[in-house]
Amino acid sequence: MSEVIVTLKKGEGRTIKAGGMWIYDNEIQSIVGSFKNGEIVTVHDFDGYPMGKGFINQNSKIRIRLMTRNARQEIDREFLRQRVKDAWEYRRKTVDTGSCRVIFGEADFLPGLVIDKFSDVLVVESLALGIDRFKLQIVELLKEVLAEDGIIIKGVYERSDAKVRLNEGMERVKGFLGEEFDTNVEIVENGVRYIVDVKDGQKTGFFLDQKYNRLAVQKLCRDARVLDCFTHTGSFALNAGIAGAKEVIGVDASQLAVDQATENAKLNGLEERVTFWCQDVFELLPELEAKGEKFDVVILDPPAFTKSRSSVKNAIKGYREINLRAMKLVKDGGFLATCSCSHFMSYELFTETINQAARNVHKRLRQVEFRTQAPDHPILWAADESYYLKFYIFQVCEER
Repeated sequence: MSEVIVTLKKGEGRTIKAGGMWIYDNEIQSIVGSFKNGEIVTVHDFDGYPMGKGFINQNSKIRIRLMTRNARQEIDREFLRQRVKDAWEYRRKTVDTGSCRVIFGEADFLPGLVIDKFSDVLVVESLALGIDRFKLQIVELLKEVLAEDGIIIKGVYERSDAKVRLNEGMERVKGFLGEEFDTNVEIVENGVRYIVDVKDGQKTGFFLDQKYNRLAVQKLCRDARVLDCFTHTGSFALNAGIAGAKEVIGVDASQLAVDQATENAKLNGLEERVTFWCQDVFELLPELEAKGEKFDVVILDPPAFTKSRSSVKNAIKGYREINLRAMKLVKDGGFLATCSCSHFMSYELFTETINQAARNVHKRLRQVEFRTQAPDHPILWAADESYYLKFYIFQVCEER
């Protein structure tokens, strides 16, 4: 098969020249050769200099995602095996691998692919047409690499049901890859037991990126009264409970999430101290304030309020509102843990929004720590989309 050569316009390709992985539709000068969407092409700069190889998709604004910067590299089984092995070796050195994200797309140089490991189950999310063609091979290679470490994977479930697949001209799909198994999987993280619903839970079933942020909150929660907002399946609330909090209230708008969180509390013997309410956080916080309720620790772990640049202004209002309300509910000298998981809500923007909220309610913030996503979600410098989670812990003080 003849090589397809994609040549960039003069002055374009800034993202990949800075170390990123994406080439946009408006950066391309010419394409020589015939191809089908999803196939591998070779990328040249305007002057013919080889930039690497990646897969092309004319349905997507991200026209090419680079797989390698070596234009002579064959994208074959051995190449993919090395990528998978490198990803696993990195996790072994940096995180608790009982449950972790094993492959994080562009940051692991396998663009568009996410694979989470929950105990002995893998959950796969494929978000780009080109990587979809390699998906089954990569899963098999990962099982081989894990088996070399004595880890036997009993089942694989696909959760490629995200909306962004539509931008690639792909259908949303979910289901078993191989043998069927019980999709309620028990995991242990930070000493807390959970049942993860890999079939119907959000995204891949559980948010592994907050693992060490949940651990950081534990030390603040002994003997504390804790409010955990947007609790999902109860993870921050249960970390507070296991750390010895005297009372924890977890709140989520999803009844399914609240039911799962309640089951998780029972699994840990915490149902007496950790309870869950199905309510809208934006409505609940003013109600608690009106009743004069106060907490030693308030945790805010909201979903992404913005998934595009165009909706950032509304997101700022949302983040400011919940942080402002939460600060009013924290006792003088108590603690606020607050985060944003939106890539478009930059560190600077998020920091300024919290600052505005504090000024509006006349609170002084003392920063305990700033954190990001767990190391199994590595931030690849120059691939900005890989940095999305911003997490602060503050002591909230009255103005003195």
